[in-house]
Amino acid sequence: MKDDTLWQAILGEIELSISRGSYVTWFKNTRVLRTEGNVIVIGVGNIFTKQQLEVKYRPMLDSLLLKYAPEGTRLDFKIYAVPARSNNSSKQTTFSPKRPTPNQTTFTTNTPKNSFSQSYRKGLNETYTFDSFIVGSNNELAYAAGQAISLSPGKKYNPMFVYGGVGLGKTHLIQAVGNGILVNNPKARVVYITSEQFVQEFLQAIRYKKISDFTAHYRSADVLIVDDLQFIAGKEKTQEEFFHTFNALHQANKQIIISSDKPPKAIPTLEERLRSRFEWGMIVDIGTPDFETRSAILQNKAIQHEQDLPPDVVEFLANRFHNNIRELEGALNQLLAFCEMRNLKPSISVATGVFGTSPGRPKRISSKQIIEKTAKHYQVDLIDLLSPRRDKDIVVPRQVAMYLLRSELKLSFPKIAQELGRKDHTTAMHSVEKIQKELHFDSILKEQVDEIKERLYA
Repeated sequence: MKDDTLWQAILGEIELSISRGSYVTWFKNTRVLRTEGNVIVIGVGNIFTKQQLEVKYRPMLDSLLLKYAPEGTRLDFKIYAVPARSNNSSKQTTFSPKRPTPNQTTFTTNTPKNSFSQSYRKGLNETYTFDSFIVGSNNELAYAAGQAISLSPGKKYNPMFVYGGVGLGKTHLIQAVGNGILVNNPKARVVYITSEQFVQEFLQAIRYKKISDFTAHYRSADVLIVDDLQFIAGKEKTQEEFFHTFNALHQANKQIIISSDKPPKAIPTLEERLRSRFEWGMIVDIGTPDFETRSAILQNKAIQHEQDLPPDVVEFLANRFHNNIRELEGALNQLLAFCEMRNLKPSISVATGVFGTSPGRPKRISSKQIIEKTAKHYQVDLIDLLSPRRDKDIVVPRQVAMYLLRSELKLSFPKIAQELGRKDHTTAMHSVEKIQKELHFDSILKEQVDEIKERLYA
């Protein structure tokens, strides 16, 4: 078996054995560089990937090597420059405010006082691609759906509704889908806009009597990407216009991609007819990145800055800054700027000097804090939460509190039952299991649990 074929066979088995996020993060961009005797040299993108393969995944790799390769064959890992994939960004003339295409509408009138132009339309950011998007357990479903859409826009997952907290990569992902569509079809007309810009353009179109131009611009799109849709809530006329635009595009099998900080059901003052249409397709959330994903993001960003970030610095930053990606990148930029100004190399001593040694979140929270925060979030009395009452408005908060005691403090089930005033620990077992299952498909419950966690660690 040739070395390339051998490595592909090993990768095939690994892909079936680990999560999609881990596979994409650590194995996707590896390749056979050369063979030196009985040693197969595998190229990896950075030092952190090299460390992960040599330490964490070495037993799995050695086992698969015995299965496919002659006895005595070894793997060695070397860092190499991963080839950049062209994304045909130069062909995205649809979005250039300086050179509008025939399909790109600019709203103007003959009278200077009443003229205006959408020159602030930035369109897609060419750096937001699938290749530069770090995949982890928090976003692998959204990533997979986005890739599927880029190959067949309008045919599956239409609309795609992505939601999640601030700084978790929603904008990056939805623009990566748009860029991916243009790679496969450079002639596609992809329109990207924030909901705030949509509102402003709609108001100006009304003011200057250019509604027909406005509707023509959006309803002639092959792909419409709307970012931060939550800002459209409460604006009745704008929602009505967006409703008709949505219908026109969807009936024409044109792809619609939307991002928001909340799922459709949780957006206040959103019209029910819009909410129901958003639920026609794929609703997927992007959660807080796990440690491995945060580490990969740090290494990827460091490489973009042409910096070699030691593993202990990566671990320090990944453990300290884990609320969102934006916070993580900001910390890295702060560290690199500090090192550049003082002509230093990034090290754990420098990092602790810049950020201190205390973690971003408190080392420990108490059972009492969890129970009190849960009761406050659901607006129920603490006495009722600890009582034998089984009303629905009490049972659900109590189950959430039990789940948090288990997930955050790792308490035993008897201890959880004791903290909530129950005698039978099987009640705690049932409650934790129930919440764990419902978190996978109940977006509102997931948001409630996440909000309680944020308040606990704020």
